[in-house]
Amino acid sequence: MSMWQIWLIISGLFFIGEIATVGFLVFWFAIGSLVAMIVSIFAPNAIILQTSIFLISSSLLILFTKPLVDKYVTKKTVPTNVDTLIGKKAVVLIDINSLESTGQVKVNGEVWSAKSETEETIEKGTEVEILQVDGVKLLVRPCKVTAQVI
Repeated sequence: MSMWQIWLIISGLFFIGEIATVGFLVFWFAIGSLVAMIVSIFAPNAIILQTSIFLISSSLLILFTKPLVDKYVTKKTVPTNVDTLIGKKAVVLIDINSLESTGQVKVNGEVWSAKSETEETIEKGTEVEILQVDGVKLLVRPCKVTAQVI
C-alpha cells in the first residue's frame, strides 16, 4: 500500500470523525491529510515531509478558518420568554401543596402550575419568587416579608 492511499484512508477517518462529532474541528485535519496525500504523490518516500505538511496545513487551517466558521456558522442561544420569568414575583392562586401536587401562580397575567422549593405548603394569596422553570412548572419560594420601622 502506498503512502497516498494511507493518507486517503486517514482523511476518510477524519471525515467520519467529523460527522460523528458536534464540533467543527476534525474537518481541518481531514483537509490537512488530503494535502499530505498530494505531497506523497510527488515525494513518496519523504514521510517526515508528509507528516510536517499535514501538521502545518492542519494548524494553519484551524488558525485562519475556524474563527470565520465560528462567526458565520455557530448559532448563539437566544433566551426564550420562559427564561425571563426567573427572578420575577408571582401570586399564588391555588395553594401550593407538594403532597397533593397542587398549586398555581399568576405572573405577567399568565397562570402557571407551581411547586415549592422546600416542599412546604404555600397558601393562596402569598407572593412568591420564581427560581426556575422545571418542565411546565415553576419552582418558587415565598418572598421574605420585611417589617417596616416607623
